[in-house]
Amino acid sequence: MINFFRLVLAGLALAMAGLISAVVTMRLAIHGAEVKVPDLQGLTVSEAVHKTANLGLNLGIDNKYYSVEVPAGRVLAQSPLPGAIVRREWRMRVTESLGPQRVAIPAVVGQQERVAAIEVRRVGLELEETAQMPWTGAAPGTVIAQNPQQGAAGVERPSVSLLVSAAAPPTPQAMVMPQLVGMPLAAATALAVHGGLKVGPVQNSYSDTGASPDAADTGMAPADTADPAGTVVGQTPLAGHRVEPGMIVTFRISQ
Repeated sequence: MINFFRLVLAGLALAMAGLISAVVTMRLAIHGAEVKVPDLQGLTVSEAVHKTANLGLNLGIDNKYYSVEVPAGRVLAQSPLPGAIVRREWRMRVTESLGPQRVAIPAVVGQQERVAAIEVRRVGLELEETAQMPWTGAAPGTVIAQNPQQGAAGVERPSVSLLVSAAAPPTPQAMVMPQLVGMPLAAATALAVHGGLKVGPVQNSYSDTGASPDAADTGMAPADTADPAGTVVGQTPLAGHRVEPGMIVTFRISQ
């Protein structure tokens, strides 16, 4: 019995030793794959690439900005920041300095978009963004605004954004409201919808005693009890009034 317990204790000791060894090995492996991010700011791009490659990191240029403090071709900013702990093969991103702004921003307002794009690239700038806006003061495709403005100084990025005129949306055509009184509701509704109008809630005619007290306010004529059921006996707007597509037409029908 004593020997049995000794064997059990020996097995447990071996198991614990193996577990501890595995944990230590894992920690060493994990920490061995970690790298402390170096400080790249102020280095040339080639120096930064060499330094990060030696640490097993990948380096890519994310943006390029003008700077009066950092000479051209050197790292202006980096991500992650110096001192951060990352794994090997991590992709670092840096911003390269272009030095002080030496390119004059050209004037392209009033030019066609294609001509303006060529002019922007000709002076060494990038076309960052082109947006369109309906504008009746210039032909479609004409540059109506630019950012930065002509001759701007102290800009950050070597790029220009353009705002280009687009054709104005067509103006809805007005029409004269037709006379739909006396027609079956289905036919009157079809004609109204075909003309671009919207049909509102249909009202029933009043009793054969005549018009309702507010008939004058609605512009609808009194019901004619001789009309077949479902006949339009009143409409708003009245026939001959000016209407535009999308307006609501209300019918009153006989009971």
